[in-house]
Amino acid sequence: MTRHKRSEETVRKLLDTALEIYPDDFTLRALTARSGVSMGSVYHHFGSLEGLAAALYSRCMGALLDTLVAAVREAADARDGVRRAVTAYLGFAAGHADQARFIHAAPYAIDLGPYAERIAADKAPRLGWLNAWIQRHMDAGTVARLPVAQVEMLLIGPVAEVTRRWLAGAPEIDLDEAARVLPERVWRSLSA
Repeated sequence: MTRHKRSEETVRKLLDTALEIYPDDFTLRALTARSGVSMGSVYHHFGSLEGLAAALYSRCMGALLDTLVAAVREAADARDGVRRAVTAYLGFAAGHADQARFIHAAPYAIDLGPYAERIAADKAPRLGWLNAWIQRHMDAGTVARLPVAQVEMLLIGPVAEVTRRWLAGAPEIDLDEAARVLPERVWRSLSA
């Protein structure tokens, strides 16, 4: 096995293990004990536990954004795309609760601030595609002309809040019910 391949496998193992131990025992000691990878390897690949957390956040967020892009690519029109994005987000949360939990909780529990530029750069291509898609529909007059930040709040805000509450174990939150109710209501908030 080549050195590069071993390095890739070590990174993957560390990220997978970090996701498994989060949030119960997200420490360097637990990570190295559970993964069998040395502290030196953690520092070599990520610089720190926070650097590893930033890489894991980017990986999890990338998976979520890939899911949203794939769903929207199949859309017949703006309404269908918005509805598909909402449903895809909720489906991602249900199918990948560990990744959704890390996305929603880690930025509050771990200082990712020093890695903000790298995280933003990792998200940029996918967000750029989604923003261009919504912009085309704004230009066509089917989506309300709003600043990108407001579009994100209207599209992702309700779904993210439902997901956060579901992950926290709120008994009144049912993802299947949310998938039935939210897509059309979110669309109404964005339609021209």
